[in-house]
Amino acid sequence: MADEVDGEGANPPHVTQPAWKRRTRGEHRWPAAAAVVVAIVLQLMLPNPVVPQARYVLPVLEVVLLVGLVAVNPFRVDGESAALRIGGLVLTGLVVLANAWSVVLLVGELVAGRPETPAQLLIGGGGIWLINVLAFALVYWELDRGGPAARANAARDLPDFLFVQMQNPDFAPRDWEPAFVDYLYLSFTNATAFSPTDVMPLSRWAKMTMTVQAAVALLVVVLVVARAINALS
Repeated sequence: MADEVDGEGANPPHVTQPAWKRRTRGEHRWPAAAAVVVAIVLQLMLPNPVVPQARYVLPVLEVVLLVGLVAVNPFRVDGESAALRIGGLVLTGLVVLANAWSVVLLVGELVAGRPETPAQLLIGGGGIWLINVLAFALVYWELDRGGPAARANAARDLPDFLFVQMQNPDFAPRDWEPAFVDYLYLSFTNATAFSPTDVMPLSRWAKMTMTVQAAVALLVVVLVVARAINALS
């Protein structure tokens, strides 16, 4: 019996552990890069009143950083490089900053009662809401357990977000680990329900960040819908 336990009958530790707890190849960069591209396109499509005066400065900086990240590390995000880490955080920060600026301008326009057509309101508010979803998906992806590279190298044991697959590993594939699409889903549900759904924030920064995102989404929806109804009536 002892031979069976120590021999072929035993599962090596790295096999019994779920993928999110052990070293893996790392996820592909293209989903996060695609999200940044979509956010930039949406920024360029926003109406002038809700865009900073130098409307091309932030999108250009975002494009430059994105091209640099893809050029240096085009495939899997698994190398813990300080330069890549800083570049990813700065890029995410720019997307968040651009959208926060647009939120402030939108609130100012609506509070001041400046005339906008329902179409402009829906385009501006809808675009800002979508960018909000993409921006916070990038934030969650970049910060959970130290970022995608740190997760691939299993550098940290404790997660900042508890996914269902972590609670019930028997109902998930053995190679499952959170990827960008999971953080995009988290961001979308938080922006629509204004609260956690099936993904629970564990760390304080995760709770506060989800609070900020939900507050921004609620503010945009309430103000835009109220003003649109008033304009239509």
